[in-house]
Amino acid sequence: MKLDDFDFHLPEGLIATRPARPRTAARLLMARGDNIADLHVSDLVSVFRPGDRLVLNNTRVIPARLFGQRTRAEAVAKVEVTLLEPLPAGWRALAKPLRKVLVGEVIRFSDQLQAVVATKTDSDLVLAFNLTGLDFDAALAEAGQMPLPPYIAALRPADAQDATDYQTVFAKSPGAVAAPTASLHFDAALLAALAAKGVQFTEVTLHVGAGTFLPVKVEDVTTHRMHAEWGEVTPEAAAEINATKAAGGRIIPVGTTALRLIESAAVGGQVAPWRGPTDIFIYPGYRFRVTDALMTNFHLPKSTLLMLVSALMGQDRIRAIYAHAVRQSYRFFSYGDASLLFPEAEDDLLDTD
Repeated sequence: MKLDDFDFHLPEGLIATRPARPRTAARLLMARGDNIADLHVSDLVSVFRPGDRLVLNNTRVIPARLFGQRTRAEAVAKVEVTLLEPLPAGWRALAKPLRKVLVGEVIRFSDQLQAVVATKTDSDLVLAFNLTGLDFDAALAEAGQMPLPPYIAALRPADAQDATDYQTVFAKSPGAVAAPTASLHFDAALLAALAAKGVQFTEVTLHVGAGTFLPVKVEDVTTHRMHAEWGEVTPEAAAEINATKAAGGRIIPVGTTALRLIESAAVGGQVAPWRGPTDIFIYPGYRFRVTDALMTNFHLPKSTLLMLVSALMGQDRIRAIYAHAVRQSYRFFSYGDASLLFPEAEDDLLDTD
């Protein structure tokens, strides 16, 4: 498989820089096999069945983008930092301009928050902050901004509205530096309506990393190495998924992050408890162990996420689905519209009971 096999033309005007309001007003492209229907997220109550189980990623996005100042020989210079992951010695982070930042110097982000550059490589650095625990969380909330995807950040800065827009309504476990964006389409009312119909929910945690936006740079995609992200499937979550499968219900991850995690934890069609990093790379030829369908946004050309949905639906179908989405002016990427992908065609597109 070549990288160009996963390319497509996307008009720039279809890249969403703000989400639909309300959240459930976003459009929903539903594909069942070769059949495509144009719906809205609010129609999910008519799509899902009693006994279906949606797998939700409850990670919480931290305000990981920081703007600070470093002082050297009485000269003050600005530096932009994006936190990536906590380490025993501090936080691994990206910095601009990285080459000018020196090990041992102090970067001040606010009156309360500062950090010493502990170590540095050609690609990132480790920051040792002056605060820990709840004090660090409070100072970060005050000084940091939501880490919007690069293609949005290039067009506009993050603002106060993004603190709500770029967070799911069920976010609990802080640690992500990117949102599980398919889940942004749900609000409390939709979740309640689905529950009243008999749809069940299981929460898992995968802390989405900045690597989700890294481009694939190899021509032979099978040689690409995925970034690792930390995740957890609790014993209770594993038992719920396995019970639904045993009862004949459908397992539908909301987002590629939830899908990658439960597939990492699945062996022989059963999900086992999982805690730790996963670097699973799903591309055409992969045999899904537990996933029956997927709700996800529309992804970047030549991205690993486009390869994942191609594995689920088939490359020809995904080309047709994305061509339809472009023709019908669906909104793309993190703040864009959604797709609901069923590999197998079924006659009952909508449950109107």
